[in-house]
Amino acid sequence: MRLRLRRKLVVFAIIVVCFLLQSTLFQTLSFASISPNLLIVVVSSFGFMRGRKEGMWIGFFSGLLLDIFFGRVLGFYALIYTCIGYVNGFFRKLFFPDDIKLPLILIAMSDLSYNILVYLFLFFLRGKFRLGYYLLHIMLPELVYTILITIVLYFIILKINQKLETIERRSASKFV
Repeated sequence: MRLRLRRKLVVFAIIVVCFLLQSTLFQTLSFASISPNLLIVVVSSFGFMRGRKEGMWIGFFSGLLLDIFFGRVLGFYALIYTCIGYVNGFFRKLFFPDDIKLPLILIAMSDLSYNILVYLFLFFLRGKFRLGYYLLHIMLPELVYTILITIVLYFIILKINQKLETIERRSASKFV
């Protein structure tokens, strides 16, 4: 029970720290008003490291945090992030901690999917049909910036997850 609580508190802390970094520090370090999406990195990483269920819950809480502070409609970002976490969970069996190619590809696809969904529901349905402009000036620069940050942030999340799994395995072996 304590181990589950420990994992939940650590994951909650990661979500909050990345949210704060995304909404404060990286907003000031933005290039042409583009900043990386750290929460996509967190949700995707935990999705393919821990599976669909955990990816889905982490996505839900990350999206809910965005909805509360920046959303116009409560639940919009929570739904998108939940789906992203769930879909990334399908790749758990293909995940190897030493290989960074799969995480980079999945995080890039998640960020692109997120931006396409945001475009469709927040801009396209309101009659703003400038997909080319949105793609070149917002989607692709954010994708590149997010991938650059992923190279560092992914390994931090990976080490934290490995440490938690080691503690959980050690504790489980005491009961056997």
